[in-house]
Amino acid sequence: MVEALSPGLYIVAGPIGNLSDLTPRAAHILCHADVVAVEDSRVSARLLRHAGSDRPMLPYHDHSDEAVRARLVARMAGEVVALLSDAGTPLISDPGYKLVRDARAAGRSVTTIPGPCAAIAALTVSGLPTDRFVFMGFLPAKGKARADALAEVAGLRASLVFYESGPRLAAALSDMALALGEGREACVAREITKLHEEARTGTLAELARAYAAADAPPKGEIVVVVGPPGEAPVASADDADALLREALARLPVGKAASEVAKATGLDRRNLYARALDLKAE
Repeated sequence: MVEALSPGLYIVAGPIGNLSDLTPRAAHILCHADVVAVEDSRVSARLLRHAGSDRPMLPYHDHSDEAVRARLVARMAGEVVALLSDAGTPLISDPGYKLVRDARAAGRSVTTIPGPCAAIAALTVSGLPTDRFVFMGFLPAKGKARADALAEVAGLRASLVFYESGPRLAAALSDMALALGEGREACVAREITKLHEEARTGTLAELARAYAAADAPPKGEIVVVVGPPGEAPVASADDADALLREALARLPVGKAASEVAKATGLDRRNLYARALDLKAE
């Protein structure tokens, strides 16, 4: 016997391509919700048919106003509201966090039904480090804003995960090579879980050239995973002295040594002793 659902919001992860990836629990929610809030009813209708659901859909997307959100939150007091994105896990580069925020503020129950996520799936097939990563979503469309966004994360010692569209892929890879380093290892994953799934690896420069030379831009959902930068060169004694002098102009000896140690990876005790010498000069 299946237990009845309690009123509230259910965040339902759907497939990212292969309908067979819909979990039994997600299908159960979709079949028993009072209403399913969807990005695009034309896309979600196919998944609901696959799940055997005839539940009513209500559009909820980036352009939905506060009144739509308020009505959904009100319904959660006594009804089951399922939130479904076009593909994968809702809220991951998709609308929805404001609905979750308002539902929590109103004291509604919020339950997540985990499942596929393109960012995580691409990371797992990339062959790049997975112990630390940053999800960047879609980069800005304009060149200056895109360059600024990349500059912010260029030095992070982590893999970077981006979503991108086919028509913009070659330009985005070129900008990544320029901002992050041409030799950074990367993977372009597309059509994950579908018939023509592909994970293409190489340096950013190699991938940028390959997609720029293609006869047509690739189709389908695209995830770009960029590996972390190589090890930074060890700071020299002269570099450390210069950093210490600058820090000592602003900070006490101990804090100056700590700041330079964090920036360079050098031993703090040695830096502290050197800072005392510089202070005495």
